[in-house]
Amino acid sequence: MKTYLVGGAVRDKLLGLPITERDWVVVGASAEELISKGFIPVGKDFPVFLHPETHEEYALARTERKTAKGYHGFIFYTDPDVTLEDDLKRRDLTINAMAETKTGEIIDPFHGQVDLEKGILRHISSSFAEDPVRVLRLARFAAKFGDFSVAPETTQLMITMVQSGEIDALVPERVFQELRKALAEDHPERFFEVLRDCTALKTIFPEIDALFGIPEPTKWHPEIDTGIHTMMALQSAVKLTTDISIRFAVLAHDFGKAKTPKEILPKHTLHCQKGIEIVRNFCARLRVPHEHKDLALLVTRYHGHYHKIMTFKPSTLLKFLKSLDAFRRPERFKNFLIACQADVKGRKGFENINSPQADFLEKIYAVCNAVDIKPLIEKYQGAQIADAIYQEQLKAVKAFITSNPK
Repeated sequence: MKTYLVGGAVRDKLLGLPITERDWVVVGASAEELISKGFIPVGKDFPVFLHPETHEEYALARTERKTAKGYHGFIFYTDPDVTLEDDLKRRDLTINAMAETKTGEIIDPFHGQVDLEKGILRHISSSFAEDPVRVLRLARFAAKFGDFSVAPETTQLMITMVQSGEIDALVPERVFQELRKALAEDHPERFFEVLRDCTALKTIFPEIDALFGIPEPTKWHPEIDTGIHTMMALQSAVKLTTDISIRFAVLAHDFGKAKTPKEILPKHTLHCQKGIEIVRNFCARLRVPHEHKDLALLVTRYHGHYHKIMTFKPSTLLKFLKSLDAFRRPERFKNFLIACQADVKGRKGFENINSPQADFLEKIYAVCNAVDIKPLIEKYQGAQIADAIYQEQLKAVKAFITSNPK
């Protein structure tokens, strides 16, 4: 029985990156043998075990055979005669198909180190096309390693997968899982660029694909294209926050522009309202968690208001804060402001400007929040309390604007 460190741990070690988890493959052993040594079985689809002391995952070397569409359509073979190279060959990319011995020797039958040095994402064999999740994984690695390119033959293979309908077998939970991971990376825009290059974006995320080619007013959007703006806004969001909910909201905020009638382009009248249903359907289809969906809907509905708030009357400003539910959900309000700032910065030539709207809204919020409501609660009853609080907050906003003219 021999054990080897495999996959991402080897890749990241060679890149000088921190190793967050280590996976091992076991060659020349059976499940019974591992169990007899104290390993704890946890795998459902194939034999995976936890080390009794380190709790790291150890998987029996295996081969696999495609039997049906989708990533569940495989039969696995894990007998002791499966070699290390057999196991590495079934993996997705050359950079993920390296192993390391206990003495530090790198075993690299598919030249992953060369591709790692050149910054290339390349499939190992035609079996890549048997698992549609690998298209998403490859795109996610592009988001992780932003300057890596996809080998032309790999892009062509993925195009073939789209044409054959293999991509259609992806299930919503796995799509969102890969999307969430991509949004957590430093270059999430690359995830969508790679999917678009292989024509998979239209199948997997049609709402995002539909944004490319939609023009916008040059005065406000020198980049012109809505899809490009969305990717630029996403890049800006990465610089502003690590919060996945905010990045997701930025990704979805302009979905409504794809529904703008051609005869009024490049204007986008009522695109915020049109985007609400699209975002709802997107989130329902991919089973997006509520915290992501709720913020995305808020940003979609109100980001147009954000751009104009410097012109709002005091009463409209207060109404806007209440529409955002800012007083009951201050954290979500802050997240809304960050998402809108990313929208502002996500334009050609505007990347480094400051958005005065955020600072202005935070000050208005602080003024309203500073109103002492305790005496009002003691003085009034029922609906009178809410009205009294509103009137005091409105006075505070008027006083602030009077003493701080725009």
